[in-house]
Amino acid sequence: MSLPLKNTVFPMILLKVAEWFLYKLLANSCYKAAMKVKNSRIFFKNSSFRSSHQIPLYPNISKCNNIRKSETVICDIQSTLLRSESFFPYFMLIAFEGGSILRALFLLLSSPLLFVLDFEAKLRVMVFISFCGMKIKDVECVGRAVLPKFYLENLNVGVYEVMKSAGERMVFTSVPRVMVESFLKEYLSVDCVKGTELHCFGNYFSGFVSSSGILIKHRALMEAVGEKKPDIGIGNSSLHDHLFISLCKEAYVVNKEDEKAKSILPREKYPKPLVFHDGRLAFLPTPLATLAMFMWLPIGIPLSIFRILIGICLPYKVAVLLGKLSGIRLRVKGTDPPRSENDKGVLYVCTHRTLLDPVFLSTSLGKPLTAVTYSLSKMSEILAPIKTVRLTRSRQKDGEAMQRLLSEGDLVVCPEGTTCREPYLLRFSSLFAELADEIVPVAMNTNVSMFYGTTASGLKCLDPIFFLMNPRPCYNVEILGKLPKELTCAGGKSSHEVANYIQRQLGAALGFECTNLTRRDKYLMLAGNEGVVEDQNSRINTPN
Repeated sequence: MSLPLKNTVFPMILLKVAEWFLYKLLANSCYKAAMKVKNSRIFFKNSSFRSSHQIPLYPNISKCNNIRKSETVICDIQSTLLRSESFFPYFMLIAFEGGSILRALFLLLSSPLLFVLDFEAKLRVMVFISFCGMKIKDVECVGRAVLPKFYLENLNVGVYEVMKSAGERMVFTSVPRVMVESFLKEYLSVDCVKGTELHCFGNYFSGFVSSSGILIKHRALMEAVGEKKPDIGIGNSSLHDHLFISLCKEAYVVNKEDEKAKSILPREKYPKPLVFHDGRLAFLPTPLATLAMFMWLPIGIPLSIFRILIGICLPYKVAVLLGKLSGIRLRVKGTDPPRSENDKGVLYVCTHRTLLDPVFLSTSLGKPLTAVTYSLSKMSEILAPIKTVRLTRSRQKDGEAMQRLLSEGDLVVCPEGTTCREPYLLRFSSLFAELADEIVPVAMNTNVSMFYGTTASGLKCLDPIFFLMNPRPCYNVEILGKLPKELTCAGGKSSHEVANYIQRQLGAALGFECTNLTRRDKYLMLAGNEGVVEDQNSRINTPN
């Protein structure tokens, strides 16, 4: 008796899927084997045949010198302009920062499948998982505020120096254009960016590439320049890149063993200063690093809650001891200066790294403090182990509130008004200098390995949780000497002079660069109106 049709459909589907998977696996393996055989030239025993059919050998990028401003340089960002060969970490940043932790987990689980797929199928799978259902503005925000930091840290120094010297720069890549265009144009001043276009419906990505398909570099180059050949082409050792750069007058390849290809571009040589960036992840999320993060989360979340509870419920000395046993590193330098004989409290002026700055200062000093801040969520206000007061950004009202709090006890203020992760100090508000003569500058800095404890676009109430989820978060607290009276407003200095002096003093203690940037600049930049510091000379090292 024949089985019903519904009992045979599912096995047939499984058989088809298995057949397709086996075909892809065997085809990919055979292709790799063929390339190895071809590269070893086993079949090219006849010298005349070999010379006419082998891949042309191009010189290393280190041989490219004396670039003129009138010349045009073309290259790809993947495996050429960037040192990293795989683009998986950048898709993971899109999935995690723009999407959700579940989307990131799904992309991680797909990594074994990606390993056996060919380049085009791999790219389509990563695009679908990372972009399906994502808002266009969210992806653009990640491309503008999160990815540039990781791109800059992975620049190939040799390729970057060649591109910097050229007059016209063009980048052709198979990865989605939306992932790289903002960085290439704003940081590297690339004139033309051609990448794979993604299909959209309304304000959302569908997860598929557009009808034009995945960009083929040599075809896109011919369409862009016509019969005119670019002066210099840079590629890697792949067949596709050799075809791509063969359309240029001069062609060079990237050698992964070259010194410059291995070196990291120093921060001072960045094309534009990276003062602000967003996102929670503090590491490049390669498959192994992402797997380690997901394995840590079941430990990190309870550990973070435990660390918060000991800070709220236990005395300072016990909290410090248990905090150290749980992995928190608190390094304190300097001592609390003696208090003068007056009725007003001491004003501690701190650099602003996270919302936990006043908490760690209070713990370091072993005494209760009152903290004033501009951006404080209700959750952080409830969980804070010290008294917190929210400011209104009205100079008169905030001044009156701070005067009242100083008459009640010691006060902590972060005059930058917002956090900054990088080694820069934002402009100091001068309001605090008008309110107290007992001023103690405190240089604070943090170090994390997995998660940032700040965000401009995410939920601020989770900032302390993310910071304390790090395996070994580090807080450095350096208490500087009390400001001499002659350098305060009581000694004849203006409030701006006092603020600028303290900013320079704290910058020197931390090795940070003083800027004239403000909280408004930060949010404008991360929102997309200003992606970078426009004029380095006028904005950097310019105290208010």
